[in-house]
Amino acid sequence: MILTTLNQYYDRLVEQPDPDTGRLKVPAFGYSDEKIGYVLVISKTGHLIDVVNHLDTSGKKPKPKQMSVPRPEKRTSGIQANFLWDKAAYVLGVQANPEKKASKEIPWIESPNTFEAFKNRHIDVLRESNDEGLLALVKFLQWWRPEYIDNPPCNHDMLNANLAFQLDGDSCYLHDRAAVKILWDQLFKESIQSAETNCLVTGKRSHIARLHPSIKGVYGGQSSGGSLVSFNAESYESYGKTQGENAPVSELAAFKYTAALNYLLNRDNKHCFTVADASTVFWAIADENGQAEKAEQLFLQAVSPSDDSEATQIRSVIEQISKGRPLSDIAPDIDPKTRFYILGLAPNAARLSIRYWLDTSFGELQQRFSEHFTDLALTPLPWQQPPSIWRLLIQLVPYRAGQKQKSDEIPSHLAGELMRAILTGDRYPYSLLVQLVLRIRTDGHISPLRVAMIKAVLQRDYRKHFNTEEVPMSLDEKSEKESYLLGRLFAVLERIQSGAINEANAGITDRYFGSASTVPYSVFPRLLAGSKNHLSKIRKKNPGYAINLEKDMTKIIAKLPTNFKKHLSIDEQGRFTIGYYHQREKYFTSSDTDSQTPTEAA
Repeated sequence: MILTTLNQYYDRLVEQPDPDTGRLKVPAFGYSDEKIGYVLVISKTGHLIDVVNHLDTSGKKPKPKQMSVPRPEKRTSGIQANFLWDKAAYVLGVQANPEKKASKEIPWIESPNTFEAFKNRHIDVLRESNDEGLLALVKFLQWWRPEYIDNPPCNHDMLNANLAFQLDGDSCYLHDRAAVKILWDQLFKESIQSAETNCLVTGKRSHIARLHPSIKGVYGGQSSGGSLVSFNAESYESYGKTQGENAPVSELAAFKYTAALNYLLNRDNKHCFTVADASTVFWAIADENGQAEKAEQLFLQAVSPSDDSEATQIRSVIEQISKGRPLSDIAPDIDPKTRFYILGLAPNAARLSIRYWLDTSFGELQQRFSEHFTDLALTPLPWQQPPSIWRLLIQLVPYRAGQKQKSDEIPSHLAGELMRAILTGDRYPYSLLVQLVLRIRTDGHISPLRVAMIKAVLQRDYRKHFNTEEVPMSLDEKSEKESYLLGRLFAVLERIQSGAINEANAGITDRYFGSASTVPYSVFPRLLAGSKNHLSKIRKKNPGYAINLEKDMTKIIAKLPTNFKKHLSIDEQGRFTIGYYHQREKYFTSSDTDSQTPTEAA
């Protein structure tokens, strides 16, 4: 299913050339988009005339730009040269000296074996060619010596880059010449020598891909790429079949799905975002490409909001989704039946692991996000714009005052489970609640988003059990849940202390919140005894305020049992936190006159 939909997406991309350049967004069969840093301009006599920079300098650091070149060899082991392009170690026989920083030796060392492989391959294939560009390349390889790297127009920045060729006077690269394309098509077809059988993706009889092209761009993966389908040991093989024959996928189908994935994983194309250690790609298939693109933009802004002008235009739509508005009202130009696909990939040595896969309609996906934001909602809303997945996950990281929270501390297993729960509408992982409660207990940071996530876990779990709303969005003075009442009581006691002591070095929340939310029996009697002294101090300065605080405390205690519970479960600790937050927010949002008697207010 995954490979089939990726093949369909490749076909959609082929039908949509880049509007600015007119070039295909994905390479043609037999080619690959690779990062080329420099282009070597050679004369018809084979001499190096110029080295053209092929770097993107728009960012902070220059980086090689993509170029469609003949498909690279799959270097699982040994030395194999690519056709008409490669690393400097192959093309020029030199590479950066790994000990350059430790010593003052020359910045490069020779790589004779790789250069000989590159040279021999091209001389053997091209010696009988009539194309002047290919003949010039043969002459260049016969003329070149590694020590020429120190002479102009060469530079040592080329040592770690991929290099391609161009004939002097041509407007195209060497591999784009008409005669060269014909030759490469012939060579590529001759290189396919695998058995023929029915392809699992297309159902058609064709040559099977022995090794699938590499997939690059997965966060944390190998720079050379990884494989989604691979068999490299006898334990994975059966019935005498080797490598790709165990899961027969045609050369064309393997090329299409890997080309589509490499396009999606390219961050510049805005079809990928990272959730902990998983790179998540998404795409849509619709009757009209405009509908698919709009659906993709909406999804990206919902999970990973940005401030660019294009995203700002649809931010209001995301806010409407967060309020539960139907898709037909907020985006009538998107067909709710538009198919939408989401794939989460994580590195696993030379392979890629699938963390989650979703095949749904955009209407269903919009409904899932509406439910997610509804479950998170508190009064007042703990966000100015709907929070991204990353903003939620970063709440699981220990809070350190004055320090920036680090994404690499997000528990990777929770990231995938949370993403899956949001996209499918299933229960949030229970371990998410455990992690949130543990974080609040240890670092004492009771942020609105942490409370919102606790509320969301409890709310969805209750709704799935009893098909009813149960966890309140704002203060519920009628609730008789003991853990919720204890949280409210703790907030009142905190308010009493702050009213009596303006600037305490450490309040009861700093000292006792963890104990009060887990073993209330051992904490609350002590806190209630201390509140009497605090209330007497408040009465001397503001008797009306003391009366109102005492009333709040008395109303809550009246609903509690005679003896405090000895221990609260994880669910109850979550409700305790929500009750505390609701009661605290009531004090924060009310005016000064709300805490005074009518006489004092007058």
